[in-house]
Parts: sequence; structure tokens; C-alpha cells
Amino acid sequence: MPKPVPDFRDLRCQRPDLDRVRADYDGLCAGFDPAGDPGKQVAAALRWNRIRSRVDTARSLASVRYSMDTRDPGARADREFFDENDPAFQEQSVRFARLLLASPHRAALSERLGEQLFRIQEAAVSAFDPRIMEPLRREARLSREYTERLAAAEIPFRGETCNLSSLARHYSDADRAVRRAAQEARFGFFAGHASRLDTIYDELVGLRDGMARALGHRDFVSLAYLQLTRTDYGPAEVEVFRRQILRRVVPLAAELRRRQARRLGLDRLAFHDEAVEHPEGNPRPLGDGPWVVEQARQMYRAMGPETGEFIEALVGGGYLDVESRPGKAGGGFCTEFPDHRVPFVFANFNGTKADVEVMTHECGHAFQSWMSRHHDLVDYRFPTAEACEIHSMGMEFLTGPFMDRFFGEGAERVRRDHLSGALSFLPYAAAVDEFQHRVYREPGLGPAGRRAVWRELESLYLPWRAYEGLPHASEGGFWQAQRHIYLSPFYYIDYALAQTCALQLWSRSRRDPEATFQDYLALCRPGGSLPFLGILAAGRLENPFREGCLDAIVGEAARELGL
Repeated sequence: MPKPVPDFRDLRCQRPDLDRVRADYDGLCAGFDPAGDPGKQVAAALRWNRIRSRVDTARSLASVRYSMDTRDPGARADREFFDENDPAFQEQSVRFARLLLASPHRAALSERLGEQLFRIQEAAVSAFDPRIMEPLRREARLSREYTERLAAAEIPFRGETCNLSSLARHYSDADRAVRRAAQEARFGFFAGHASRLDTIYDELVGLRDGMARALGHRDFVSLAYLQLTRTDYGPAEVEVFRRQILRRVVPLAAELRRRQARRLGLDRLAFHDEAVEHPEGNPRPLGDGPWVVEQARQMYRAMGPETGEFIEALVGGGYLDVESRPGKAGGGFCTEFPDHRVPFVFANFNGTKADVEVMTHECGHAFQSWMSRHHDLVDYRFPTAEACEIHSMGMEFLTGPFMDRFFGEGAERVRRDHLSGALSFLPYAAAVDEFQHRVYREPGLGPAGRRAVWRELESLYLPWRAYEGLPHASEGGFWQAQRHIYLSPFYYIDYALAQTCALQLWSRSRRDPEATFQDYLALCRPGGSLPFLGILAAGRLENPFREGCLDAIVGEAARELGL
């Protein structure tokens, strides 16, 4: 049974002693009899799980504390410890996983532990070898440098000094000159750092390509799919999905942009206009960050007992950090502390409607983790990446009826803008994904080649985009602002796959909200104990890879938007 939730402020990062961990694995592996009793093998697997849970909890705490303040020397030292030692921890875990996978009692073990554990560990074993330990360390250092470089941004703008998160609130300013200036400041920052960002990515691509070849892969693409535990589909299925987006969604998104331009009274929409839906500006939350959190608390209480218990644990226990501040890492994420079976939500509020969007998105991840806390295996607390995003993007739509709490009279505009944004996002996600496939198929492209590829893909998937001379972005450098490309290779089409599923939940909830919420709970409870397609089946969702899957759901959304 899950333990009571401790207060986050009482948690401390206790770095695991690598020698002790090795000794624990030495004993565990030495005592594992491949032909022995299946019950004893299950007990050994549960001991292995406890070791991993201890290490994962410390790693998550180190990552969160560092993200909260990248300038804190102690937090940085803890993050560096894991960057340097994670490959060694991974090596030890893989030692035992190989023994477990070789057991002649797999059927009996699967009955007790679940077949998905074996799929996950087969991918983990295939994706690791001691020969790539040093490249993994170097990859982590480069990723940390990218994070710190962006977190340290100090951008003068209209009499204040902004970081990238706080500058973002000006992107949707009702004054066109202000939002243009904000984007100039944004891409001026990236232009000033372009050379080093190119070098970082050059090295990351080279390292990843080298690791893949060392493990016998033709390129990094297949290794990346293993690292993401994509066990029931591959690049061919993703390509089919991208083609559907190109055929079915890009024309609709282009029409949405044309209508947006007309609403704004513009002959042509420029990039610096894309974030603004209405001439008077986008609706904003009626209160500040703490007020948004309190409204979310009341909303989740009203949604049901499961969400009510969840939000009280998060807010009451201090497992939310949502205010932007100097030195804080950008973006938003959700993680979990396995030993305590509780998730943590990280975000950067900036006073725009994105605050509510990120709150509901990350709380969707966190709620899924909360609903999966009954699973003993750490592998089952979160699903694989593409399934994770269904819960977050689905939560964005399921909370739609509650937007009046946050936006008052602007709530209906928020709901329509969110639906429009869901469609417009799909082509961008496809462009990011194809960009990475191209880059890793041709690792020698270099900075100029990558910029040319990005411009080509923008013209294909985002034909309306007009930078109008914005520095760096107009030269094909926009992709450098997309953190996932640096930090989480190939983790982006996941959002598009999930958005397709979330739109199915939106459609169904319009007809039967209670039954749809029960389907959503059914999506959350399995955690990672099922592969992607199995989780879809649990929630009665259609497979996005099926040719024609987008037709009905995109058609319904288009009709709702008057297209």
C-alpha cells in the first residue's frame, strides 16, 4: 500500500554510494539461480526494484532541486554527481536485467510481474553497453550546459531584465509592436549564443551517432526508439502518422491562421502575431500564480474524489513549483519520487493563459502517476513517453468546462482557442520529428545543413510562417529554442500522438462527460504496465497509426471551429 505523503520540504537528496550499490548488485546477481524457483526469482526482482527505487528517488530530487535553481552550488553538485554516475548505475541494473530476461521461467515471472516489465528491460538491455558509458557522461554534461545557458538568460526588455520564461508573456501582447520587439529580443539572445549552441548540438549528434554504431545500429534513430521504449511501433508507423498530418491537418491549420489574420485586421500573419488570437489580446487568468493554484485546487476537488485527493496531496505537501524566477530552469515537467510514491509538478508561470494550460497539462501527468502509485515496480509508475502525454493533453480538454473559474467571461474564447491550438500544433510537432529523423540519418549535416533542413520543413508543415526578418529564426535557427531537440531526442511526436487521443476524449466528453472521465481513469490506472497500444485499448481509444484515424476527429474539431 502507498505510504503517507511526506512534506517535500523535508526531503533531502541522499546520494547513493556507488560502491554499496555495486555490492548490492553483486549479492543479488550471485544469488540468482537461473534454473531456480520462480518465487525466489520474483523476490530477487523485487529487491532489484527497491535498489532502483532508492537511486531513482535521489536522482529525481537532485534534478528537481537543480531545476529550481541552476545557480545553487549544492544542487548543481548533486546534478553533476548523477550526470557522471548514472551510466554506472545503469550498468548495474542491466547486469541483473540480463539474468532476469534469461530465466527459463519467463511465463511464470510474467504472471507475477507483468509481461511489460520484460519488454521494457529488453529495450534497456539492448540500448546499453559499458562501451558507451563515457559518451553518456559527455552527453549529460552537454545537456546540462544547454539548460544552464538558457536558464542564465538576462534579456533587457522595456525597462526590466527578463529570462526566457518571463519574456514569453510579451509574445501575446495586444500591442503588435511590443510582441514584435519581444520576439526580436528572444531571437537576439539565440543569435548571440548560436555558435556555442551549434557546437553543443554538433557534439550531441556525434556522440549519439557514435553510441548507436558502437551498439551495432546503422544510425541513432533505432537506438533512440529503444531508449524511449517504443516497443510496438517504429519509424515506419511514425512516418505514416506524419503523412496523415501533412494531408489532413496542414490545410486546416493554414486556414485557421488566415482567419486569425483577419480577426487581427492583418493582411498577413507574421510569426510574432501567431501567439495572439484576438485584437484585444488573449484572455488572461483573473489572478496571480497562487490564485491560479487555488482555483486548480477547487477545480480538482469538484471533478471527483480521485482528483480531489490528488490535488490535496500535491498542494498540501508542497509538490508544486510554478513561479518563474532568476536562475530557474525553463519549461515545465512532472517527475516522481518513487520511494515516496508522489509526483512533483514544475512550471514557469508568466501571467498568461499558458499558466492554466501548463498547470492542467503537468497535473495530468501527475494525476496519472498518482493513480498508478499502487504499482510496486518503478517501471509501472509512468507509461512510456507517447502514452504519458495522453494523460496530460487529455486533462487539458477534460478541464475545459472549468475554465470559467480561471477566465470568467473569457472562458469560451479560451476553450475555442485551445481546440484551434490543438490542430495548429500537430504540424509543428511533425516538423520537429522529421527534422530529427533527417539530422540523425545524416549526422554530418553541420549547422548550415540543419538550418536548410529546418527551413525546408517549415515550408512543408508550416507554410504560413513568416518571420519578417526576425534575427536567427528567419535564417533557419528557430529549432534551437526547442529544448526537446537537445535534451530528449525524438521525444516530440509523442505530443502529436497524444493530441490525437486527447481530441478523441474531447469528442467523447461532449456527449457523455461522466463516462469519458471513467475512461480517463482507466487510462491512468495501468501506468506503465501496458505498452502504448495496450493503454489505448484500456481507455477505448483508437490507434493514431491507423490510416484515416485523423479524419473523423479532425473533421469534428474543424466543424466545431466553423471550418
